[in-house]
This record gives sequence, structure tokens and C-alpha cells, in this order.
Amino acid sequence: MTDNRMQITTDDFLYFINCALDGMVRIVEELGDDRVNLRPNIPGTNSPYAILFHCVGCTNYWVGALIAGRQVTRDRDAEFRAQGTVADIRRAVRALQKQLREDITHVQGDRPLAYPDALLPLQAWTKQQGVPQWSQGKALIHAYEELAQHHGQMEITRDILMHPGSDVIDK
Repeated sequence: MTDNRMQITTDDFLYFINCALDGMVRIVEELGDDRVNLRPNIPGTNSPYAILFHCVGCTNYWVGALIAGRQVTRDRDAEFRAQGTVADIRRAVRALQKQLREDITHVQGDRPLAYPDALLPLQAWTKQQGVPQWSQGKALIHAYEELAQHHGQMEITRDILMHPGSDVIDK
């Protein structure tokens, strides 16, 4: 039988997670406080601030709670309505980056999650995705997947907000 496991170090994982987070921070810095809470007038879009705030909450939950076993309080719906300054979100990202290194120190990719029952609300989604059982490794991949997805979304949102004459919604 072939062993299909890959070895990815903590430093490898943190490098790519930090690339995504740092890229999103650069986007909000480029937009500045005047534009970071704006959103394109397209149904279902969010402001760059709210997108990055959601990413902080999502990563903190998946890595901090489900893997490291920390108690994490999260209001997912409120994440998409969040507003603040570039400095506010930069501080939140830096705090998350510092915490992540500690959270994944003892990760073992094939081990079960610290709080598997925390996924009960996501069981329908889990079945739809065809994930039979969550492991720490799958949760880490999902955390990165969320960041990569939203980084791309933020790039498009930034491009719209930076384009003169774009139809935007103020907060």
C-alpha cells in the first residue's frame, strides 16, 4: 500500500498563511481609511475591512479552537458587517499571526480535532464537501483555502473601489 502523506513543516504552513494575510493587509493599506469600509454596489459583496475581519475570525476559529483547543467566541454574521480603520485590522492580523505560531506548534496532521463537536453546525457542509472526518491537517488546509479565496476576492474588490466612477456603497 502506498503512503500518500506529505510532510509540511510548521514554517512552511505559516509562510503561506502569512503571505495571504500580509497580502490582504497591503490591500487595506493601499485603500486607506477612506475606502476600506466601502463596498462595490454588487449584491453579496463586502468591504475589504469586513472580508479581512472575517478571515481573522475564520482562521482563529479553525486553527485556534478546532486544532489548538482554545476557547474562541465567534459571530460569523457580524464579521461581514465589521467596520474599522486600517490600523485596527492591521493590529488584529498581527495578533492572529503571533497566535498562529503557538496554536500549531503541536499539530499532527492525521490527529482528530480538539473540539470535533464544534463542527456539528457544519455537518451538512462537511457531507456536501465529501469530507468524511476532519483531522488537524484538513482543518489547516481549510484555513488556508479560506484565506486564499478571500485574498482574491479582496484584490477584485480593491480594483473596483480604486476605479474612478465605480458605483460603491458607503458602509
